[in-house]
Amino acid sequence: MLTFLSNVLIFILGAILAVVVVLFVIDITQTSDAIRRNYPVIGRFRDLFSKLGEFFRQYFFAMDREEMPFNRAEREWVEKSAHGGDNTAAFGSTRNLTPPGSAIFMNAAFPKLDEEHEETPAVVIGPDARHPYAAKSIINISAMSYGSISKPAVQALSRGAKLAGCWYNTGEGGLSPYHLEGGCDIVFQIGTAKYGVRDEAGNLDEAKLRGVAAHETVRMFEIKLSQGAKPGKGGILPAAKITPEIAKIRGIPEGKDSISPNRHVGIDSNATLLDFIARVRDITGKPTGIKAVIGAPGWIDALCDAIHERGIDAAPDFITIDSGDGGTGAAPMPLMDNCGLTIREALPLVVDALTIAGLRDRIRVIASGKLITPAEVAWAYCAGADFVVSARGFMFSLGCIQALKCNKNTCPTGITTHNPRLQKGLDPAVKSERVKNFAKKIEYGVNLIAHSCGADHPRALRRHHVRLMQGDGKSLPMSEIYPDAVQRVEI
Repeated sequence: MLTFLSNVLIFILGAILAVVVVLFVIDITQTSDAIRRNYPVIGRFRDLFSKLGEFFRQYFFAMDREEMPFNRAEREWVEKSAHGGDNTAAFGSTRNLTPPGSAIFMNAAFPKLDEEHEETPAVVIGPDARHPYAAKSIINISAMSYGSISKPAVQALSRGAKLAGCWYNTGEGGLSPYHLEGGCDIVFQIGTAKYGVRDEAGNLDEAKLRGVAAHETVRMFEIKLSQGAKPGKGGILPAAKITPEIAKIRGIPEGKDSISPNRHVGIDSNATLLDFIARVRDITGKPTGIKAVIGAPGWIDALCDAIHERGIDAAPDFITIDSGDGGTGAAPMPLMDNCGLTIREALPLVVDALTIAGLRDRIRVIASGKLITPAEVAWAYCAGADFVVSARGFMFSLGCIQALKCNKNTCPTGITTHNPRLQKGLDPAVKSERVKNFAKKIEYGVNLIAHSCGADHPRALRRHHVRLMQGDGKSLPMSEIYPDAVQRVEI
């Protein structure tokens, strides 16, 4: 027996030595990696430790408020909310309240009692459309397409949106049966590739568009000009994530990456943009708006001028403002990190431009981009938003762990992968309840802030209800940093 064990040990050691020798030869002869060539075998540990570093930082070393793009405190709040658990905190805030831009809401000395508050009113979008849409929801599900996320994820979001009473934006990937099966209100997004409503040449197919509009639950159409994580760059769906079903729904071939054009072919000015909006609205009879990241100076002002030249009826029914730090399944880092205004600057800018132009009551404003907690959503309503939408917040409610593998088809939670084995962990029946819970907790939290400030509901929040921290450690009212546009006109 002892001899046998000795032989096994010698075999194992020999095998290890043989592997080391083979790796040594490979490393010393290759020319692509200088570290491995100069430090054979040992140099390989650098890549291993680099990959493990992400894991250890997330779970062991990073403080609750340090991680990006969302820190542990934010993710845990969403997780507890989605599970319907107690998400109150004890002892004191762990959030640093002094960095410039931090929002501090101004609580009223004598807030109303709970029974004295008015209900949040519905807001009508597209009042002049054949089928206007009246929506009451405070938080809605932002664009996430079938393709970028999985079938069970779409099913859970659709069912959860119905339970929560909010809408779900399809994203640019077309309308799937899974969007429809939950029975929720749907916003159909028309991206630059016009997936789902395109002909073989990539142009708008009016018959397909009418077919989408025929669904009663499709309430609005959103023309995507640009997206927060990749302004100026079309959508990117890797070939590994294009299944036969997704290819059919989108109207694209299998086996190669699907890259959307950087802009809509045929839309190269405000005039042609207004033409396209009118075309879609006329075909569908439903409210039609645009989604954009704010970048080029003066564009919103020029758009307002173009609207007035044609008449107020030519205006988009809504504008969704995406943030330069928005999320995506795949994007070039130079655009993700350094292009487009964040929602903090863009939202007040757009609201003021529309107000000055006399279009604020005609065009509804939807805010998007890293707004996943009640405080962030409340800030958006103070800044002038009519609605707030979130994508990554609802992904966290589905169980996203911020693994940052959205573009690899290896998402460990089954949300952004089409691997059937990984999708098994995502049960739409269970997750739809968590989607609902998260939406309701956001609504509850935003109402808490509004009531504390003396406002009846979130849509009654104004800029004077919040102060923003400055670099000198003092705060200023948002109404002073961004004076009311009407007052500026009068001055």
